[in-house]
Amino acid sequence: MSEAAKAKFIECLDNYNGNPNSLHSDGQRTQEVLDEARQIVADCINAAKANEIYFTSGGSEADNQALISAARGLAPKGKKHLITTNIEHHAILHTMAKLEKEGFEVTYLKPQKNGIVDVKDVEDAIREDTALVSIMFANNEMGAIQPIPEIGALCKSKGVLFHTDAVQAAAHIPIDVQAMNIDMLSMSGHKFHGPKGVGVLYARNGIKLINVIEGGAQERGKRAGTVNVPAIASMAVALKEGCDHMEENAAKVSALRDRLIEGLKDIPYSQLNGDPVKRLPGNVNFSFEGVEGESLLLHLDMYGIECSSGSACTSESLDPSHVLTGMGVPVEAAHGSLRFSFDTENTEEQVDYVIEKVHSVVERYRAMSPYWEDLESGKREHCIPEHM
Repeated sequence: MSEAAKAKFIECLDNYNGNPNSLHSDGQRTQEVLDEARQIVADCINAAKANEIYFTSGGSEADNQALISAARGLAPKGKKHLITTNIEHHAILHTMAKLEKEGFEVTYLKPQKNGIVDVKDVEDAIREDTALVSIMFANNEMGAIQPIPEIGALCKSKGVLFHTDAVQAAAHIPIDVQAMNIDMLSMSGHKFHGPKGVGVLYARNGIKLINVIEGGAQERGKRAGTVNVPAIASMAVALKEGCDHMEENAAKVSALRDRLIEGLKDIPYSQLNGDPVKRLPGNVNFSFEGVEGESLLLHLDMYGIECSSGSACTSESLDPSHVLTGMGVPVEAAHGSLRFSFDTENTEEQVDYVIEKVHSVVERYRAMSPYWEDLESGKREHCIPEHM
């Protein structure tokens, strides 16, 4: 959490303990804090009105409610077709699978080799009975930024609802829900230095949300549960802070990202995954042929380097990343992938240290690998060119 977010969190703990749904003065003072946070979030994404912002427990809950609301809400009109991609977060994919069991039909689009979805593929997939298109703003594993404005304009012209999981994008790249024709959008506080366990669902006025949590009249009757005011208020502060400094932060973090890419791409039989330009400022995803990503991750952790071999939500799985295989990366290469994430607090010295250690660790594990020996002897064919 940022210092400003932590300060707001503590301020709320000390001064705003009333239930904002209560009529007494303490509750009403807390309601004012909640209203202020809602307006801040609305302003950051250019929502038309603050009442289009609903607070949730995070991006996953927001994703669930968006998809379920669109699907079940439009089913009575005969619209039981949904469109997404095969590289979405599991909060989307698992909800889509749940809806398929209810009788909905889902089209899963495959992105291009750079991880970016072709807008023409979206257009070709839309049918008369399509209720919703849900495509993430930017990918959590390999960082590719999708053509959201173009997809939004397409969906509007076809009369189809458009939802985007913007958990990775919020406060890092510009978002304008009105200009981009986004009907629903999900965010999560901890992705921009807010607290964990709090998020946002933006739903354009006119969209009828279906509850996924019952039990109270909070969030205008659309999300039951006593409102977590300290988390919400501190999330709003963190989001505004990120949006206010977005340009300068992106410039610094992008420079670190590119420094790492340059330092890793001369490792033989390695490749950058995701578009080299249209990607998040703080994301680098590399595949190293002939080694296991989990082995690299654990060895790098001994040097104080914390990275990931896929999504943090599936980090205990030994299966290759569904994102990488979904965009056409060979399974052998996907198994040897690492994701590095950056922020403004990282330094060039840290990046250089990472480059040095990744070079040495990859070399060490390849020297011990029978699979690598087969590749080098010609018994197996490389799936990644020697130099990309």
